[in-house]
Amino acid sequence: MSAEKTKSILVVGGGMSGISTALEAAEVGYEVILIEKNPYLGGRVTQLNKYFPKLCPPNCGLEINFRRIKNNPRIKFYTFAEVEKISGSEGDFDVTVKLNPRYVNENCTACNACVDVCPYERPNDFNLGMDKTKAIYLPQDFSFPMRYVIDDKYCKKEECAKCKEVCTYNAIDLDMKAQSLSLKVGSIVWATGWNPYDAARMDNLGFGKYQNVITNMMMERLAAQNGPTIGKILRPSDGKEVSKVAFVQCAGSRDENHLPYCSYICCLASIKQASYIREQYPEALVTIFYIDIRTPGRYERVYLKAQKDEKITFFKGKVAKIEEDPATKDLTVTAEDALTAKKIHEKFDLVVLATGMAPSTQKWKVPANISYDTDGFITSNPGVNGMYAAGCALKPLDVYSSVQGSTAAALKAIQSLVRR
Repeated sequence: MSAEKTKSILVVGGGMSGISTALEAAEVGYEVILIEKNPYLGGRVTQLNKYFPKLCPPNCGLEINFRRIKNNPRIKFYTFAEVEKISGSEGDFDVTVKLNPRYVNENCTACNACVDVCPYERPNDFNLGMDKTKAIYLPQDFSFPMRYVIDDKYCKKEECAKCKEVCTYNAIDLDMKAQSLSLKVGSIVWATGWNPYDAARMDNLGFGKYQNVITNMMMERLAAQNGPTIGKILRPSDGKEVSKVAFVQCAGSRDENHLPYCSYICCLASIKQASYIREQYPEALVTIFYIDIRTPGRYERVYLKAQKDEKITFFKGKVAKIEEDPATKDLTVTAEDALTAKKIHEKFDLVVLATGMAPSTQKWKVPANISYDTDGFITSNPGVNGMYAAGCALKPLDVYSSVQGSTAAALKAIQSLVRR
């Protein structure tokens, strides 16, 4: 009976998992509504320089998926949106979604005239604060939708209004208000993704105190052509080219005081990023400090290749602390060699922390009575019929595995509609 009321599926989260879930369901005939909190689709993958398994740039895989979304009338998507309330049951959920104002409407052609006249700046969250944008900005070069957005924390609105004056397409609406959208859906997939663990919580590693201690996601942005340094890996403190770089594994992972679990992809990410450095700086030296190297399945070949590089050293031992020379901004890493039980003190230009993957649901709980594990991930059986999870909402995963799991989530969501 409820199946006659709605055949729609709601997918919450517009990263690679959410996009894949939505496409799999829509392409076999079901109506799908895709909700994303950011002003663009693509999620964390958009911030990567390259991703496994093919080590291609994110626009490679995302462009194909965006085209599939454009060409499929069964998919509706809303960015800058968040789920506020859910009621009902499997086959007949009522969902309230808040559409946050972006102050730029569909008339926008991304001509950039507004940016040229905007006098105010904001930290660029896409580049993890390593540079700035204007208060009106394009979230990233490959934004989908390709439309600007205004950060109302920094924009002076009508006090300035220069962007509105210069826009010839009437795309700027400084009076835009938040809207409420009511949806009726039959099943829901939570593809809410992950956040990098807060490296500042580990005082001994110096993140936030020393400019040249960065995270692995910051390294991805430094290496990316659309990043803050146009793809050149440079020290944040002085723009110097690097010659000696340390990677610190399990920065927050496998630690009862932080994330007690292995974050699955960190070893591979560091080995990949070591290759970024070696490609740009053939004479640079790289040291990877690790507890255990974990490169699951076919990714073992990536590790074996790195082991053959004479300029990459794998050091088995936990880093105790990182200290800075105030004069040079160089960093001294103190670690204990697990094989010899001797302490070492070694100087580096740059230190990269392989921070773990924390589920978005660790801090933000979905507005439904579903179950989580002790680490904040949604369980494989959330406890509410008609609700499912996909990708890194379930556990730490690479992109390939996330996409595979999204197909399973789409099938489960479809089955909810069929049996109701």
